[in-house]
Amino acid sequence: MIATKFGIVREDGARRIDSSGAYAKQAVEASLRRLQTDHIDLYYLHRRNPDVPIEETVGALADLVATGKIRHIGLSEVNADTLRAACAVHPITALQSEWSLFTRGIEAEIVPAARELGVGIVPYSPIGRGFLTGRDASVDDLAADDFRRYHPRFQGDNLEANLRLVERVRSIADEAGCTPAQLALAWLLARGDDVVPIPGTKRVRYIEENAAAADVTLTGEQLAALDDAMPAGAAAGDRYPAESMGSVEL
Repeated sequence: MIATKFGIVREDGARRIDSSGAYAKQAVEASLRRLQTDHIDLYYLHRRNPDVPIEETVGALADLVATGKIRHIGLSEVNADTLRAACAVHPITALQSEWSLFTRGIEAEIVPAARELGVGIVPYSPIGRGFLTGRDASVDDLAADDFRRYHPRFQGDNLEANLRLVERVRSIADEAGCTPAQLALAWLLARGDDVVPIPGTKRVRYIEENAAAADVTLTGEQLAALDDAMPAGAAAGDRYPAESMGSVEL
């Protein structure tokens, strides 16, 4: 299956969001050329420009479904109202939003809306941008070009507070007989059959570690302990720098 996104345009070092119907159709043609295929199975709107009605965007994507250039429509980082408005135009197959033990905000309204509408949930950064592995204890451990150096959760007092949370996760992982990363993924998988997390990795050994999370079964007591250790809002700091926070959950 091929899945890709559109909506973020980078020009002359600047970044803007274009979720217009015209750009959707232009972007899919470029993706088809680059991917050397005649269709894309799942085509996501990466970010939404609130000045463009979601009905316009999804209407254009529906046209692409009708022509066979894409098979299914996905959205990323939209709120519950936007998701409902989108589904009124055309069925939405998947919602890709950040969700992990560190980032639980979507549980209040967005997850219930997705389930009401029959939309699958694809959590990105399910291991808290690597935080929940317990391997990155300092920004000094990150590569010079690692974007996490600029994220509030990796800065100063926020980092110290978040590392204390990771220690709680590590102790529960030890009890469950798995790694902290596997625990984080198993927790998400336990949220429902409609949840398909997408951890990123650059190394084969971590792919293998992540895949093995599917074999981890957490007890009710362990799930409750995780909820106690990492309740919604427990992580210190925003998940993105201020300039990027304005483009999520629109």
